[in-house]
Amino acid sequence: MDLHQRLARWMRDRPRTVDVAVAVLLWLLTAVLAGRADATAAVVGTALLVPVAVRRRWPIGTALAVAAVCLVQWVFGIAPVPAQIAVPLVVYTAAAHGRRAGSRTVLGLGLTGAVLAALPVYLQRWTPFFSAPAVVGVFLVCALLVLVAWTFGDLARTRRLRLKELTEANRRLRVEREQERALAAADERTHIAREMHDVIAHSLTVMITQADGARYASVQHPEAAPQALETIAETGRASLREMRRLLGVLRAGADTGTRPTPTLADVADLVGTIRSSGLEVEARVTGRQRAALAPGAELTAYRVVQEGLTNVLKHAGPSATALVELTWDFAGLTVIVDDDGRGAAALDATAGARQGLVGMAERIRLYDGTLRAGPTATGFRIRATLPYPEG
Repeated sequence: MDLHQRLARWMRDRPRTVDVAVAVLLWLLTAVLAGRADATAAVVGTALLVPVAVRRRWPIGTALAVAAVCLVQWVFGIAPVPAQIAVPLVVYTAAAHGRRAGSRTVLGLGLTGAVLAALPVYLQRWTPFFSAPAVVGVFLVCALLVLVAWTFGDLARTRRLRLKELTEANRRLRVEREQERALAAADERTHIAREMHDVIAHSLTVMITQADGARYASVQHPEAAPQALETIAETGRASLREMRRLLGVLRAGADTGTRPTPTLADVADLVGTIRSSGLEVEARVTGRQRAALAPGAELTAYRVVQEGLTNVLKHAGPSATALVELTWDFAGLTVIVDDDGRGAAALDATAGARQGLVGMAERIRLYDGTLRAGPTATGFRIRATLPYPEG
């Protein structure tokens, strides 16, 4: 990293130290420029530069303090001092770091100060003769300094907010990518576990049944034992082939391809898949969509339904039924997954079972949504809201 980059980072990380150093440096510089000025000018210069030391901590308050010093200076007829450089500096800081309404107030005070700065010339307070060009010139110079300082400060504010927005968007993308990777891995593990269960559990059940039958048949009907052993061997070979197929998929890597990111349009397919596993599911969509959700928000809604139905399969118990509701209103989308199973009792009894709910809540918070999950009088309910994006 270059020296100027290290210096810029150091200054960015220590704004208060930099502000104090700037105030001290300006005080020394203006003291040298003032030369042998009287004590009043020295006091005014010090009063103008002291607030500069805290200008980024209290940008609007600092500008008001400097304006008050300038007003006192004008009322008592004290001539301008070199420390008046603090005026455009605090105007810039108010525009760059203060609230927009406060910065506009400071701009109005600055332009008012430009009028007041030209008025003593008109009244011949600081000059023995009246000169219209001098009055206009003083006003234009002061007003131009204030306008330029405020404009550059407002541009700096816009750039800072834009960088903050980009940084936040980058953080969201990073978190979402990590969570999507974790969800994809969990999805694949569930898929593989389901396949292995279908293959291994079925095959082992057949093999154990045939082995028990062969053992009893060997005593009563020895001629039936070879047939049972043949069935065991054939079932074992078929199971081995299926296991090799599954392992081949895991080793395939890039050859397996990728699937598109699911959206709300895929919820119907998800519900159909869950129905085929034996769970009775009812799905409803009500209301009218008034604006588009962000693609990531649609994926989040899909994951809420997926996680909710998966929890019903795992924890709701036999003969449970589920209801999936997608409701659109003027604020956004509400997703409800309701079941009439055993509710939170089975969920709390399973170690780590609530990790899916925690991950779901983190994803929803990325899009300013809310999640509520808990037992009801008849089962368990998950309710998530995802608002429309602003603008």
